[in-house]
Amino acid sequence: MHDNERLPIEWPEPDPTIQPAEEPLSPAAKGRGRSWIIPLVAGFLGAAVAIATVLVTGLGTDNAVTERITEVVRTEIVTPDRVAVNSQAAAVARRVVPSIVTVELLNGATLVGSGSGVIIDEQNGYVATNEHVVDDNATVGIVLSDGRRYEGTVLGVDRLTDLAVVQIVAEGLLEVERGSTDELEVGDAAIAIGNPLGLQGGPTVTVGVLSAFDRLVAGNTSDEDLYGMVQTDAPFTRGSSGGALVDSEGKLIGITTAVGVSDLGPEGLGFAIPVEVMNRVTDEIIATGSSGHGFLGILGTTQLASQADGGQAPVGVLVSQLLDGSSAGFSGIEAGDIITTVDGRGVTTMEGLISKLRRFGPGDQVDVEIRRGGTAINVTLELGDRTEDQ
Repeated sequence: MHDNERLPIEWPEPDPTIQPAEEPLSPAAKGRGRSWIIPLVAGFLGAAVAIATVLVTGLGTDNAVTERITEVVRTEIVTPDRVAVNSQAAAVARRVVPSIVTVELLNGATLVGSGSGVIIDEQNGYVATNEHVVDDNATVGIVLSDGRRYEGTVLGVDRLTDLAVVQIVAEGLLEVERGSTDELEVGDAAIAIGNPLGLQGGPTVTVGVLSAFDRLVAGNTSDEDLYGMVQTDAPFTRGSSGGALVDSEGKLIGITTAVGVSDLGPEGLGFAIPVEVMNRVTDEIIATGSSGHGFLGILGTTQLASQADGGQAPVGVLVSQLLDGSSAGFSGIEAGDIITTVDGRGVTTMEGLISKLRRFGPGDQVDVEIRRGGTAINVTLELGDRTEDQ
């Protein structure tokens, strides 16, 4: 993705009265699952899905009234081998489908929920998925695209990024090739592959484009906000959580996680965790069972600058306060400075700053550019550790 060129601006004097938090956080929410204002691509089904029978229940209530609705549905399932070889999507599907799994939640022998996962390490049997898919379970069922079934061990989860890693012991696995979102642009092809609704017969492939980058998906609390999300119009739905969003070459660029829903229903807006965040978090979970997150230790807000035509434009993050022991303070950053880049990538908003920081862990060194008055200053700092009371 290419950063937009900045408009010519006249750097304003900081407003010392603005002091929102760098990233407010309350103790992690308790309870099973999580609920976004833009709802998650949830993988939980009340029961196994039958082709011709749908159960409509009052979910979440103890006294649900169940009505059985029967409808004859005739569906032809098209597998990648039956699609024209000159189709780009078919070529991608042949390459990626073997790396996609179904993640099943079982209560004894009863299926109580399902989602998707992506094989990221074929030698060690590591599967990446969403935290809200595995929920509080220590073990889950893993179904490969060819129908083989295994018990999977949940190695760890990270609620802040909604990621988890499951390990299986199996032969003949094929890991997905990982790509990057950095050089992609809005309008580039995007292909989603997952297991929606627990449908039998292998993963589902849908095609769209990249619609936007660095989206904030707001949760019911700040703990559940997801920053830096990749937006696509490639359709996916319940059960696709934890699946793959890939580019035109079949390289992984994100983990499908949430969909946009209005009072009219699904709106064709899907959101995926960028692969750069997945790489860091899953590596840490595999190594230690959990993941930390880099922290600047500031209070800040988006800084606006007046434009020649009378408008205002976001130009960076105003540092309004340094927290005790902050890495930003140790590096020489001062209250009143305006952060404009992190690791060479432009920052114009507070949300954008947090999105950039999601790629880094505690102890990582990053280069930060600030504006102090009319002067640009470059500093290198070591990020602190974001704890639950920050």
